[in-house]
Amino acid sequence: MSSQLETRAPAPDAAPPAVGATDAAGRPMVDIEVLRQVMEYYARQEWTDGLPVMPVTESSLAEFLARTARAPEDIVFRMPHLNRSCTVRTAAVNAAMAGCLPEYFPVVLAAWDALTLEGYAGKGIWQSTTGTAPLLLVNGPVRQQIGLNSRGNVFGSGFRANATIGRAIRLTALNAFGLHPHQLDQATQGTPAKYTCCIAENEEDSPWAPLHADAGLAPGDSAVTSMLVRSVIHVEARHTTDPEQLGRDLAGTLARTGALVHETISGCLILGPEHAGVFARAGWSKDDVRRFVYEQAVNSRARLAEVGKDAVSRHTRWRVPAGHPDAVPDTATETGRDVVPVLNSPEALLIAVAGANNAGVSAVAETFGPRGGPPATAKVEDRPTPISPEGPR
Repeated sequence: MSSQLETRAPAPDAAPPAVGATDAAGRPMVDIEVLRQVMEYYARQEWTDGLPVMPVTESSLAEFLARTARAPEDIVFRMPHLNRSCTVRTAAVNAAMAGCLPEYFPVVLAAWDALTLEGYAGKGIWQSTTGTAPLLLVNGPVRQQIGLNSRGNVFGSGFRANATIGRAIRLTALNAFGLHPHQLDQATQGTPAKYTCCIAENEEDSPWAPLHADAGLAPGDSAVTSMLVRSVIHVEARHTTDPEQLGRDLAGTLARTGALVHETISGCLILGPEHAGVFARAGWSKDDVRRFVYEQAVNSRARLAEVGKDAVSRHTRWRVPAGHPDAVPDTATETGRDVVPVLNSPEALLIAVAGANNAGVSAVAETFGPRGGPPATAKVEDRPTPISPEGPR
């Protein structure tokens, strides 16, 4: 645990159990005024994301730690450039403050594992002016076990597990790593995903193997795939049942010039079930979709010149005008073609299925940086505890 968090994290006595009224069975009831005072105290300590957080007691924290075999002092994530790290205990404190139930905590830990595999978050990109945020995509039986939404309004509100698991990551970024806006977080505009962005794949309505199987896990495993997103763009395509027309629509969304920061970009196609069905009924596999979109997601050299992105910096490979002092030709120049791919390979594109089976709607998540290979996916490791006599919460 970082020394900063050690002094700022809620101490066991920072949120004392309320006393006073009891219910009909003689059980203590919450004193709302005491609860309000504790929540305001947390806000004054800047332990929140701007919204109220749940007070944490030692007993409630113990319920979270009981869901993992990891020791409380084990490190789950590091930011070496800040000389800060996050322990299991710190992750649990922030998950509890985010409103997670203890049974969500194994998913939170898997999200941190996947972010470690993803790589960018530990290198300072969460502090970037580009305003990236984590997108967590959950697969496997844990979706039903904890009530994760994978269907209608999948990017919206209304589901505690989705909202609080994603929020747990953000609160930890604030409290363990100090990534407060206007301070270490220098995002120019940011994104709503900085509050929370956690969805589940709609495996039941998908014609293909689930996303975590692409990473080599068994379909019956529970897992979290993490990626850093700059935006999630709506794609409306109710008009066609032609896979090539649909593929070009997705490619055109992905290839927008405003997305081009580096020499190439990467992305995740989050297909609605109807769009996945259009491809599958035509006999297309995920690899077929990836290949087609990769080939179609291009810009002309003239179009890039119009927006001043027809070369790259020799130092960063970020796109710059050809007349820039650091400009060198991009890699595509070597081919002699007049079109420039926006992806470095088909593997730079992940594909998942989510949303309701009720309209021709999908989304393109613009992920940070060029990439390829398998997704950054980590298995959920749970240590189940008995359900309370009151039943599942």
